[in-house]
Amino acid sequence: MDDDQQLRYSRHLLLDEWSEAAQERLLSAHALVIGAGGLGAPALMYLASAGVGRITVMDPDTVDLTNLQRQIAHTTDRVGQAKVLSAQLAIAQLNPGVRVHAIAQAADDALLAEWVPQADVVLDCTDRFAIRQTINRACRQAGVPLVSASAVRFDGQISVFDPRVPEAPCYACLFPPDAPPEETRCAMLGVFAPVVGMMGVMQAGEAIKLLAGLTEAGAPGHHQSLAGRLLIFDGRDWSWTAMRARRNPVCPVCGTPPPTRD
Repeated sequence: MDDDQQLRYSRHLLLDEWSEAAQERLLSAHALVIGAGGLGAPALMYLASAGVGRITVMDPDTVDLTNLQRQIAHTTDRVGQAKVLSAQLAIAQLNPGVRVHAIAQAADDALLAEWVPQADVVLDCTDRFAIRQTINRACRQAGVPLVSASAVRFDGQISVFDPRVPEAPCYACLFPPDAPPEETRCAMLGVFAPVVGMMGVMQAGEAIKLLAGLTEAGAPGHHQSLAGRLLIFDGRDWSWTAMRARRNPVCPVCGTPPPTRD
């Protein structure tokens, strides 16, 4: 790190668990953020401010006036601009040392097959069940940890699905692909802005800890990722519920399918 970087990241470097090596790991890391909306906007800002050296952001949408109630990477004068370009500009203003690759396309099998293996961590900041399943499959196949969250109304949830942890479940273990929930997008049901911000910030926090190595065996402190746990948040009374998340042995993505009968 140069002198400017030492100063920029000094508040992290003062932490007992945070070494120059941890910061160097962040500076050389690559995070793929899928979605630059309510979850992705705050997540992107904290990834950039912490010094994640390379960020790829993927989103097909443009900034709309209704987004500005919660999507803090965007501004009024960028209404109508591609969200990924708006986020790229916001990151450049915050931390010009971060390299940002903007992809103004919807995530699909081909894009994910190209970009997920290049990433050190993936943040699922989307709001559709089908694409969440697609992202999960891509991460599982590539062996890349996935930080997934959602928020609607006053409710939020977050977990980490890490293929490197043998006993940890994948997204499909908790939410089977053949049992889609009712449509719960915030465009239809609304969302309390601080809740979606909290979930996005926590996604960044989980990703940063993974990238810096804070959750690895032997790392200083007692940091533990959310792999194997699902946190559910209720913004009505600011309460949290923690649930153990177990791997499904017959999960269609990460499990062993039952034997077929002749």
